[in-house]
Amino acid sequence: MLANIITDLTDQLDELSENWWFLLIIFSVALLDSVLPIVPGETTVIIGGVAAGQGNQSLALVIFAGASGAFIGDNLAYTIGHRFKDAVDLWARRKPSRRARLDGAAHQIRKRGGILLITARFIPGGRTLLTVSSGITEQDRRWFAGWIAVAATIWASYAALLGFFFGQAFEDNHTLAFWLAFATALIITGIFEL
Repeated sequence: MLANIITDLTDQLDELSENWWFLLIIFSVALLDSVLPIVPGETTVIIGGVAAGQGNQSLALVIFAGASGAFIGDNLAYTIGHRFKDAVDLWARRKPSRRARLDGAAHQIRKRGGILLITARFIPGGRTLLTVSSGITEQDRRWFAGWIAVAATIWASYAALLGFFFGQAFEDNHTLAFWLAFATALIITGIFEL
């Protein structure tokens, strides 16, 4: 029963992913995933990669759609953090421990920033927390955007290439291609989180 539901779902996703406008879906979901970490951004890019591996999409366009959506979404999260910095600062002033945590976060971002931004891109929720925190702690916007461009490109390339290689290897079975790529992504994400 569950296997049939999953197969039907992946068949529908396979049909959707063949359309040119699926690139807009990849872009939109990657953007939303940066602000709302419950949105399946990486999964959508993997599906696009599988479609590219089966010849139904351009791999370069799948990567571009995912990376540009993630870049804009991360910058939106930064902007949200920046807009609420005064309220967060007021909240932090009420307790020394809060102030210390906020100052510690600002220090860590300045000290390890670029690598943190790249690594956090692979951790659901972590990317949103760090990008919003970058805005709250007033990190330099150009510095932030530069590192986010690198992080988003690496992330989208990784997810799309996973889908692409499994899509090519299992060209006749898009369901298996997707699930193997997705499982591999989960394992790699788990390693990153550790």
